[in-house]
Amino acid sequence: MQSIALVDFGMGNLRSVERALLQAAGDAGAPCAVTRTGDPDAIARADKVVVPGQGAFRNCAAALAAGIGEALRAQIQKGTPYLGICLGMQALFDASEEAEGARGLGVFPGIVKRLTPAPAEAAPGAAGAAAGIKIPHMGWNRVALTRETAGPLGVLSGESPFVYFVHSYHAVPSDPALVAATTEHGPHRITAAIERDNVTATQFHPEKSQDIGLRLLVRFLEG
Repeated sequence: MQSIALVDFGMGNLRSVERALLQAAGDAGAPCAVTRTGDPDAIARADKVVVPGQGAFRNCAAALAAGIGEALRAQIQKGTPYLGICLGMQALFDASEEAEGARGLGVFPGIVKRLTPAPAEAAPGAAGAAAGIKIPHMGWNRVALTRETAGPLGVLSGESPFVYFVHSYHAVPSDPALVAATTEHGPHRITAAIERDNVTATQFHPEKSQDIGLRLLVRFLEG
């Protein structure tokens, strides 16, 4: 039975991610033990690592600096499968505009940038503009792969499914080739997912994205 470290930064609803992982494990016929933990030693012993999170980048950075970061970098370096969700994706980069001076894992060069509100354009002939683009970006958006991938994001291949987002920031990698999927929110082209080697990360929430989200988790557990 594989062990999954569900990393606890002390923020966000880990229970919903845990339930989704256990359901995916049942669907895959791949039993797993999911442990919610902020203990670097437990993270270091896990067969796979899932890092979810909704909350402030500065609090996340503080948890990384307290020992979790070193354990995560070591796991990634040795090839342990890593799945980052929302803040767990943003944490992979160097820094965020949300928290000046706070440092991420630095696994990939890049910065997490703020999404800005924007007015909606009036339709031709309309008397006025529709409601503007609001931040946080919350709700269902279509995502599309920007390249083929053999990892968990392969479940998106040939599809443009709706998935669920809740965020005000998104990652902008220094290497555009890292981006595996995008979505649009008004004028913003958002990094919806990245994938390289043993690292997969999504700005959207698989645990809230119904069938396609569960299929992604199944692929991660099977990999």
